[in-house]
Amino acid sequence: MITLLDYGAGNVRSVRNAIRKLGFEVKDVETPEEIVTAEKLIFPGVGNFGVVMERLVRDGYAEKLIERIHLDKATFGICVALQTFFEGSAESPGVAGLGIIPGQIERFSDSELSVPQIGWNGVKIHKSNSIFDGYNGEKFYFVHSFKAVASEENKDWILTTTDYGEEFVSSVAKGQVIATQFHPEKSGDAGLRLLEQFLKGKEIVESGVKPQLDNRPTKIAKRIIACLDVRSNDAGDLVVTKGDQYDVRQEGEVRNLGKPVELARRYYNEGADEVTFLNITGFRNFPLNDQPMLEVLRETSKNVFVPLTIGGGIREFTDSDGNFYSALDVASRYFRSGADKISIGSDAVYAVEKYLEKKSKDGTSAIEQISIVYGAQAVVISVDPRRVYVNTPDETTHATIAVKTPGPNGEKYCWYQCTVSGGREGRDIDVVQLVTVCEKLGAGEILLNCIDKDGTNSGFDHELINMVRGAVKIPVIASSGAGTADHFTDVFRETNAEAALAAGIFHREEVPISKVKSTVANAGIEIR
Repeated sequence: MITLLDYGAGNVRSVRNAIRKLGFEVKDVETPEEIVTAEKLIFPGVGNFGVVMERLVRDGYAEKLIERIHLDKATFGICVALQTFFEGSAESPGVAGLGIIPGQIERFSDSELSVPQIGWNGVKIHKSNSIFDGYNGEKFYFVHSFKAVASEENKDWILTTTDYGEEFVSSVAKGQVIATQFHPEKSGDAGLRLLEQFLKGKEIVESGVKPQLDNRPTKIAKRIIACLDVRSNDAGDLVVTKGDQYDVRQEGEVRNLGKPVELARRYYNEGADEVTFLNITGFRNFPLNDQPMLEVLRETSKNVFVPLTIGGGIREFTDSDGNFYSALDVASRYFRSGADKISIGSDAVYAVEKYLEKKSKDGTSAIEQISIVYGAQAVVISVDPRRVYVNTPDETTHATIAVKTPGPNGEKYCWYQCTVSGGREGRDIDVVQLVTVCEKLGAGEILLNCIDKDGTNSGFDHELINMVRGAVKIPVIASSGAGTADHFTDVFRETNAEAALAAGIFHREEVPISKVKSTVANAGIEIR
């Protein structure tokens, strides 16, 4: 029996599902004392350091965690859990950590890096530990803005380090206690194998023999993401569909390219680094407990152990029974059902318009609410821009670029107008305004679509991607226009996008994910 410390954090369902997938039973901690008495304890962590510590202290868990670790009882901490082992964090100044390990958690400082670090990176093992038996250099999934730093005072705890511009502590271990900055439950087979070593082993064994350390810097991989546009068809069934210029109907019927749960599992097995669900049906009249996409997430997370993003409908609403739900309520329910990240589309545009009007944050936007509780890495902004051509930059107050291919009337410049309602309505706001304000509000990643490229299979819009990538410090996912495996190589060579996403070519099996990954790797680009 494995005991899980569920204190109300984000996606603990995936940890629970991983434990069950490996053939073990799992129970939740019900009283603080069970933290000490549990045979094996898994302590997941998602979100803001201060929020996590506040909940641990409030519920009487912090004191018992310290007691358990001092007793050297089998414990596995994940992500923010590792950070709580330290004395404090720059994320939440003045908030004390558990104080098990000397040192403070710091923010990534390299100005050339996107922060958060989101993606697959390697580890360098500093001491032998049975938890890494069978490890063969695979990458694990990281998502964080703050890092633990090695020092003389904490060197006896350091198990692995990882490079992201600077070297940081990616896992710690002493005796029967281990914690990883990466998410093993989201790291595919490599992560599940590491978890299994902890779950099945009678005890963690440190051989005392230092392994031969590979001093080459680890490298973060470019991510290949499969996207599933999900909506109900005319018969009321949930299907995966794909539009051309956002039109999902063909001969009057909604295009049906498969069932969402089955397709997501297929893409995981084919090597997708992440899976994104974009809900393009409102489902606004359903009580939150009955939202159809919640069940999609619950079922998908049973067998898909890479990050899951959900977008569409993450906003406040009142259902047909008169029940009101805040955006944070909705997001929390999706996290608890298996989502790792939330994607916000039209509501991000409205939030930015409000910010530009007031010239300040007011804490009411969904971006701010979710980011404060779950961290910036949990909030993705899905942008749907389209080109507006102009003859000269003076014709508009918006940020323009010179275009390689002139517009329909020979225009040499364009700006990118942001849209809402699935691209049907343009707003007087450009893409640079949108992404820079969203970053200020607390977003951690940009999913950059392009209406002009959608369904064309002509390649990604490199000019748009470079424009946005140069305006923000958070990671950018390139989307819209992929038609061949070479288009992925091109976008990684010609832009600094951290990831590239496709939908239709994967659904129709025109280009398998394995082909994309081998093509990108053969071009000398780092992948998982």
